Amino acid sequence: MTAGVVLLSSAGAANAQATTPAAPAVAAQAAAPAFAAPGKTLRLGAKGTEVKVLQNRLKELGYAPGKIDSQYGGATQAALWAFQKVNGISPTSTVASRTWSALEAPRNPKVLVPNGKPTRVEVDLTKQVMVLYVGGQVKLISHISSGSGIPYCETATWNGKTQRFCGNARTPTGDYKTTWRRSGWHKSYLGQLYNPIFFNGGIAFHGALSVPLAPASHGCVRLPMHVAGILPDLLGTGVPVHVRGKFVR
Repeated sequence: MTAGVVLLSSAGAANAQATTPAAPAVAAQAAAPAFAAPGKTLRLGAKGTEVKVLQNRLKELGYAPGKIDSQYGGATQAALWAFQKVNGISPTSTVASRTWSALEAPRNPKVLVPNGKPTRVEVDLTKQVMVLYVGGQVKLISHISSGSGIPYCETATWNGKTQRFCGNARTPTGDYKTTWRRSGWHKSYLGQLYNPIFFNGGIAFHGALSVPLAPASHGCVRLPMHVAGILPDLLGTGVPVHVRGKFVR
């Protein structure tokens, strides 16, 4: 989705941001527990004990692999992509020796705003990763797909009229705060958004059925559907959102 005129007023459950200390704090990730990788090469569609080990490890590091079900599906792949990007590994669906080694000695996400509020969201457009900090600790790390940067013109029916909408599909960098939200599917003039949480005019975090490795949205920050399902309970209203970086194709 792209930035646009918001035609509906805020409604629904919007949790207030928890009170945070007045002094700025550098957010950090808790020390990861010891982990011994099984080492078996895994590919999308794999099943079994090793997949469950992978899912549990991603979950304890703050990534969201979806249901811990020993089945390597799309939710686990999205979490793996986020982990690989944070750890300097070209994202792939294959879990081989380099990824297993990184899971044994994982990096923390790069802190984009060292003096930011302890509870905040950082969006790294360069790596295409979103990090939610709560109380100075990493709470959630997710793969994203932001604005493609490709100019567009699309025709859509909006407010009972056929209209032409044009833009440059850009996710602007800057400092914002979460505002209004909707539960479930929300219709925009440029498509459907799942559980959108707006933070910059008509730009929102939202679930999408397609969240590719390259930026592909009209300007919003696309999230895997399972991440969009849990984010509203983790991210309140008025939480700072910092967008940094630039994706290089």
